[in-house]
Amino acid sequence: MKYQSPLKDNTLKCEVCPRGCILKEGQRGFCHIRQNLNGEIILTSYGYTTGLAIDPIEKKPLYHFLPSSKVLSFGTLGCNMGCMFCQNWHISKSKEDTSLLQKVAPAEIARIAKDYDCKSIAFTYNDPVIFLEYAIDTAKEAHKLGIKTIAVTAGYINKGARKDLFEHIDAANVDLKSFSEKFYRKNCLASLEPVLDTLKYIKQKTNTFLEITTLLIEGENDSDEEIKKECEWIKNNLGENTPIHFSAFHPSYKFLDYPGTKAQTLLKARDIAVNTGLNYVYTGNIQNTGTSSTYCKNCKNMIIKRNGFMVEELYIDGEGKCAFCKTPCDGVF
Repeated sequence: MKYQSPLKDNTLKCEVCPRGCILKEGQRGFCHIRQNLNGEIILTSYGYTTGLAIDPIEKKPLYHFLPSSKVLSFGTLGCNMGCMFCQNWHISKSKEDTSLLQKVAPAEIARIAKDYDCKSIAFTYNDPVIFLEYAIDTAKEAHKLGIKTIAVTAGYINKGARKDLFEHIDAANVDLKSFSEKFYRKNCLASLEPVLDTLKYIKQKTNTFLEITTLLIEGENDSDEEIKKECEWIKNNLGENTPIHFSAFHPSYKFLDYPGTKAQTLLKARDIAVNTGLNYVYTGNIQNTGTSSTYCKNCKNMIIKRNGFMVEELYIDGEGKCAFCKTPCDGVF
């Protein structure tokens, strides 16, 4: 079977993500929704969702992919990350709370998106890495109806599963939680390098449009040095036209004693990124039209004006070019 390796005594190793859970018969992995059952690792949450919601695509956040369109968002339970600051912990840390679940087949999800004029479906809330079979089947049904697909993910995934998933994904926002291995190990119970590998893979080996989000937590991952290193790595490995969002943390889960991120911290990070040479840098979870809007990388005119998650003005022509100087704006429009 895919995404598993046999060991002795009916024990299996899960091959979906770098965690590599070793599972005896009946045991579940770290994510809690992949289980060794009768000699096969199955996805116990297949066909079940914690709910469907229609959002502006800017909420994912995706600022360069079908701006101002509607997206149908859904996820399941569990997660393969162990983030102490999780903003969706009631879903990602839940262990099959059936009161949160409703049964929805992949074809039905695609039909609902079509009926409500959603241009895309986002696999979000928890991480599609752990429910990739459900996500892939839903993506196939969506594409039959001309609907795009989006993965909102931490990017913590092995090569084989990664190839299978992103073959069916049109856009992704990858949560680069820090540029520090120490931070990943201490606060996410994971590691940085597999995430960087995923970012390079998406950008260099797929047709998936990529944006990045880093949630800044003061005193943990917001130093000038770390942000500069992150931005330099993005520029050198993914290109200066890769959009990045610096978002504000709000106290949550096991980080209740940490302060919410100040707007000034996000603005400073944005300045570092712009000075590093990145062309599309945004702040999130704060109200600031100036730093949530898109500017032409050539003439510097504002070409997408945003107020919160709403697009108020759009100066991009039908060919995806700046209406002022005709320079292409990177993205899918």
